[in-house]
Amino acid sequence: MFASLPLLGLPVLFYNLFVMGALPGGLQTTQAGQKLALPLFTLHMSSGADWTVSYADLMVFASLIILFIELLKSTNSGRVAIINHSLSMLLFIVCLVEFLLLRGMATSAFVLITAMVLLDVLAGFIVSIVAARREVDFHGG
Repeated sequence: MFASLPLLGLPVLFYNLFVMGALPGGLQTTQAGQKLALPLFTLHMSSGADWTVSYADLMVFASLIILFIELLKSTNSGRVAIINHSLSMLLFIVCLVEFLLLRGMATSAFVLITAMVLLDVLAGFIVSIVAARREVDFHGG
């Protein structure tokens, strides 16, 4: 059951909770980009430069790790994979609607997370099509 759920729903959920809980005005606020750009921590590099990591940077980095796991999951075929691809498509639609209609979601971080969800959808469908074509070629000739 849990294998069919898209893991990229977690960063989307955390982003929604962050915007709703941490910002006055919730999803309709225009301050989401400013709040997400606040420094979370700073690392002093050996070059002498300071690398400042924001909340948005951390969310995008975590989303990239989850995207990698989702891409590995997309190589599986079967009923669970089809359900996962379908739910990923629904998640992409939800992300797109949120981006277009909610002010709190109009940030670069959310666009990047939405792009990762789209890449997951495309990778899942492309891998499924290629695997199905190979199976037909193998059994057909």
